[in-house]
Amino acid sequence: MPSAANANVRQLVQAGTSVWLDDLSRDRLVSGNLADLISWSGVVGVTTNPAIFSKAMTSGTSYDEQLAHLRAQGVSASDAVFTMAIDDVRDACDALMDLYETSGGQDGRVSIEVDPRYAHDPEKTVQQAQDLWDRVGKPNAMIKIPATKQGLSAITDSLARGISVNVTLIFSVERYKEVIVAFIDGLERARSEGRDLSAIHSVASFFVSRVDGAVDIKLAEIIADPSTDFDLLKGMAGIHNAQLAYEAFQLAFGLRGPDGASSESDNLCTVAERWRHLAEAGAHVQRPLWASTSVKNSDYTPTLYTTELAGPLTVNTMPESTLEALQSDGGVHGDALTGRGDVARAYFHKLESLGINFADVVNVLEDDGVAKFVESWNELIANIDSRLAS
Repeated sequence: MPSAANANVRQLVQAGTSVWLDDLSRDRLVSGNLADLISWSGVVGVTTNPAIFSKAMTSGTSYDEQLAHLRAQGVSASDAVFTMAIDDVRDACDALMDLYETSGGQDGRVSIEVDPRYAHDPEKTVQQAQDLWDRVGKPNAMIKIPATKQGLSAITDSLARGISVNVTLIFSVERYKEVIVAFIDGLERARSEGRDLSAIHSVASFFVSRVDGAVDIKLAEIIADPSTDFDLLKGMAGIHNAQLAYEAFQLAFGLRGPDGASSESDNLCTVAERWRHLAEAGAHVQRPLWASTSVKNSDYTPTLYTTELAGPLTVNTMPESTLEALQSDGGVHGDALTGRGDVARAYFHKLESLGINFADVVNVLEDDGVAKFVESWNELIANIDSRLAS
């Protein structure tokens, strides 16, 4: 991280969190904006998704020249979108290559997502993950794969092929535990096939603000008793959910022992034993990544999901507006994740006592998350198809 980076960003990094930018466009690359954020603002990675590319490619004129060439070649709208996105990701990888090398591959990463319409089709997901990995052709790329139930096997298969994977759209701790097992399975297969485990990296992207948005609506609907303090419950589900995920991360990767006897702790400790053998072979932990970190409720401080999610071996991917808020709205106060499990469990017990089924909430969020990315993708394809035809 550059010494000129803002003091608040330095505090976040000192707590153990890497700052990745949740945005990419041709304008950012050509104007030098991305290079400036890397040089002066502490950004050490980039993530993209279908909604980000939809916004980038349907506004301005940055892609017009390339679109004209693609039209002359007679390519489809889908192929055109991926060609333009891959070019952007490749250029961003080059911009971050020094950070990739100095961090030992931990940072300097740029993510590109498979077609969201394949979220429930593991075979097509793996095929496209391999195609994107080959076409980007940079060691610091990451391929984003949604953590649907069907996507778990695609995550394993892609990692087994030596592809670095950003597992995205995780909402529940239970699904996250399945993602960890899929990661372990993939690395064990990669090792059995003689691959260099030190070259394979992965993050697990936990969506935060969408959880609060869904829970806050349910709280507002059911809390009529003035003796129940709504303000103490709202805006906390996403943070406590992340804290429980972080506890699972520490247990699964042998970073802490279980506090007491439980079948769940025993299961995670079994995973930790499998992980120990992989670590001895050079594997890297799959870091938790906090995504959807821009607040959706204007009543909340813009830095809620940065200051309250700081902790060792984590990534926070944020839009530029959240990065700017972090630089101006107060500092980070150390590790906010370790040892918060009991408080988080008490919070969810309270939700349960109020009649809120959190498992139902996150299941709906997963389905909605996939649907929103498919919608963004379809809109982008329709727009590019129209421009290719005009």
